[in-house]
Amino acid sequence: MKEHVITVVPTNNPAILKFETNQFIVKEAGYEYHNIDEAKDSPLAQQLFYLPFIKTVYISGNFIALERYDIVSWDDVKDEVAQQLVDYLNSGAPVVKEVAETKQTPVTIYAEVTPNPAVMKFVANKKLVPFTAEFKNIDEAKDSPLAQKLFHFPYVKEVFMDENYVSVSKYEVADWNEKTMEIREFIREYISAGNDILNADAVQKKNEEKAGAAFNSPDLDDTSQQIIQILEEYVKPAVASDGGNILFQSYEKESRTVNVILQGACSGCPSSTFTLKNGIENMLKNMLGEQVREVVAING
Repeated sequence: MKEHVITVVPTNNPAILKFETNQFIVKEAGYEYHNIDEAKDSPLAQQLFYLPFIKTVYISGNFIALERYDIVSWDDVKDEVAQQLVDYLNSGAPVVKEVAETKQTPVTIYAEVTPNPAVMKFVANKKLVPFTAEFKNIDEAKDSPLAQKLFHFPYVKEVFMDENYVSVSKYEVADWNEKTMEIREFIREYISAGNDILNADAVQKKNEEKAGAAFNSPDLDDTSQQIIQILEEYVKPAVASDGGNILFQSYEKESRTVNVILQGACSGCPSSTFTLKNGIENMLKNMLGEQVREVVAING
């Protein structure tokens, strides 16, 4: 068995240190633990919490990130921690007790109309994907076997996935009254058979990006952070219920312009301009005052 080697990598947060390994240690999404009780499914995290200076343990892909209390400096303990991790990983003991999903799962799918007449939302009774994914064509769908299959239907224009649903955008030549049942049954049978919705490599890469962003977040001004918080708390749940998504792109301080990206049913929706101006823009103006003058969808 290949031996584990640990590389210590600093982060933008002086309290957090990453211990990267030369091979993957978990398969599923990232795991975050704040105390020994939360770490009941991770023998490694439990052992780390016996160190009195450990505040948070994050395990994902090929690294363990540790947040410390201020009682010590990383310079004083990082070598000791790295050696402890090497010894543990090379012992072959489990890092996280990951439970494999059963392949055959009863699945129900129902179709739901959206404000965009070109888009139908297909909702499942289980979680489908761990993050939003948008595919404009079959070439972009290389990381999603399900999306690739959907693009084989000649009337499918775009595919968007989030949590427990798939939004499908069609070309005008097709009528949802005639095609909804066909797509609904295809998605239900595909998922029931235990087929992959996203490739494992794509999920792993996304988890590493998210974990890296969590510990090395770019510097954003206070207004941008406030905008992101408002979008996450007030806007995203509403647009998700309509089969879409909104992402913060940038904030231009001089022009007081907020740039966003619309995905899924929101992209190209006839009512999206009204929603953007009379909903999102007014909300940000009311909550942030003179800091916001305009909200612009850069793709829509």
